[in-house]
Amino acid sequence: MQIIGDFHIHGRYAQACSKTTTIEDLEKNAKLKGLNILGTGDAQHPLWNKEILSKLTEDESGILWTKNKFPFIWQTEISLMYSQNGKGRRIHHIVLLPNKEVVDQFIESLLKRGRIDYDGRPIFGISSIEFVEMLKSISQDIEIIPAHAWTSYFGIMGSKSGFNSVEECFGEKSKYIHAIETGISSDPKMNRKISKLDKYHLVSFSDPHTSFPWRLGREATIFDCKLTYKDIINSIRTGNGLKGTIETPPEYGKYHVDGHRDCNINLNFEESKKLNKICPKCNKPLTIGVEYRIEELADRKEPKDVPYFVSLIPLTELICSVYGISQLASKKVWEVYNNLISKFGNEYNIMLNVSKEDLIKIIDEKLANIIIKNREGKLKIQPGYDGVYGKILLDQNEIVKKKQKSLSDF
Repeated sequence: MQIIGDFHIHGRYAQACSKTTTIEDLEKNAKLKGLNILGTGDAQHPLWNKEILSKLTEDESGILWTKNKFPFIWQTEISLMYSQNGKGRRIHHIVLLPNKEVVDQFIESLLKRGRIDYDGRPIFGISSIEFVEMLKSISQDIEIIPAHAWTSYFGIMGSKSGFNSVEECFGEKSKYIHAIETGISSDPKMNRKISKLDKYHLVSFSDPHTSFPWRLGREATIFDCKLTYKDIINSIRTGNGLKGTIETPPEYGKYHVDGHRDCNINLNFEESKKLNKICPKCNKPLTIGVEYRIEELADRKEPKDVPYFVSLIPLTELICSVYGISQLASKKVWEVYNNLISKFGNEYNIMLNVSKEDLIKIIDEKLANIIIKNREGKLKIQPGYDGVYGKILLDQNEIVKKKQKSLSDF
């Protein structure tokens, strides 16, 4: 069976995340998106863990179910800050866990090393090597996946505190790493320019800081396996049943190219290289993005054996761009979004399958055109840099002018 899963989630107790997120929100918006299963997020946080246990029921295969029969698996993200090889490291890892018993042991082990109550994404001063040793001593069924692998500040391959390979980070424990998360600023094609990564499968999850559908499921992984923890993990470990990923176009990510937010400077890797990675405005080091890091480590001019993936900017953001609306959560945007959902079921179906002929029956043709362009990878995007998201660039003839029909007319 085909399963689309997002296994990098946060609850409301994680810093810089929405304080209103609930299990019910996650379920509702996952269904709007077209997701079939979610990670719980923040499994070890005392208050979120309590909410998980009060709202979800675990079956014998390790899957947790809502009262409406929507599935979750135990999941969290942990931040590690330490020194290795003479350099300070700040690395985030996704952790997938098989059942409550293992989660309880995981919590017990974390408490011996620090606090877990102050943040859903707690920080520990242990190395990635020690972290894997700790988790594997609890259960061989725990899966560790380097999160948003190329992000400048917290990715295993990031420019600020990362490594040049998975093996450099994990040493001999790299044998327990089976996949890396591509992150929003990279895609499978970019990753497959580096032969050292060939042995690692590629997964993609959204790391949303809110449960709204323009963040939840913006990246996801497609499985073809039974809906059990064991089968999902086997797909990640072996690649059997790992069918591909749904990605955000990497240019749309916040760390795709190089730059300085404060200086309003953004440069591609060739321009940065000529400047020796120094900002031409303030003469300080640039924040080097994913594109540069990929090119720095690539040993192929062209990618090889690229797994299946599709690139999509979330529907809500397309609606905002076409109608010139700045607020993603505005009433007018929800009108168009919910109208499409009521007709076509979920966002993935709209973005990937519904024909233009069917779309223009209920929405403006300009929006329908942008949905098709998005599907075909033909949108122009101003790349993101130094924490600034990329921007969709539309021509004037692609924008619905205010004097035209209002959103409520469609």
